[in-house]
Order: sequence, then C-alpha cells, then structure tokens
Amino acid sequence: MRDLVLWLARQLVGDPEAVRVEAVERERSTVFELSVGPDDLGRVIGRGGRTAKAFRTVLEAAARREGKRAVLDILD
Repeated sequence: MRDLVLWLARQLVGDPEAVRVEAVERERSTVFELSVGPDDLGRVIGRGGRTAKAFRTVLEAAARREGKRAVLDILD
C-alpha cells in the first residue's frame, strides 16, 4: 500500500522527487504520512479537500481488500 500512495502522489505533483511516504504501524491500523514539496501541497489537497478525500478513499479500499485498515495523513 505504501507503493500505491507513493505512485498516486507522484502522479499528482510537479516535483515527484520531493514526495516522501512513511508508514507507521499502529495497534489496529497503518498510518501513511505523506509529505510533498511546499509548492505541491495544494495539488495533493485539492479544491475544498476533494483530491485528499479521493486519495483517502482509494487507500481505504486497497486496505480493505487486504483485510487491513489504513489512514492517510498529509503533512505540511
């Protein structure tokens, strides 16, 4: 799933080399912390948060397929 987050984020941003994804295992889920360049933060969040919401929906669906739970945090 980390690779999925990384691939999706790199497709959205202008500077794909600045994309970083850290997976933090928690008790009941995995938290994916996404950081991008400062110029690309708006592209990942989208107008009114629509892109971020879609991103989280795709991640949750992929996690459910594997019987897991995943959360996406977009870091400033």
